[in-house]
Amino acid sequence: MAKRKIELFTAGCPVCEPVVEMVQSMACESCDVTIYNLAEQCDTKECVSKVKEYNITSLPAVVVNGELLSCCAGRGVSREQLEAAGIGNPA
Repeated sequence: MAKRKIELFTAGCPVCEPVVEMVQSMACESCDVTIYNLAEQCDTKECVSKVKEYNITSLPAVVVNGELLSCCAGRGVSREQLEAAGIGNPA
């Protein structure tokens, strides 16, 4: 049986740490967990390329078997949201 590949992307901050702890506590022997702390980056820059590959726009983010979980997708700051809030509009 193949292991489930879990990739966890974090900024090493107080918001991310509970998610890291939750994933680690839930992981079983069928789980292969890799944690990428983007605040520290990685020597090979693999973590940065994976963020682009998975289209991660906010942290923490969890990818299982190459798929960004729906709870982690579509979040983050967007130009449209900023404009809708009036940012950049002097009126």
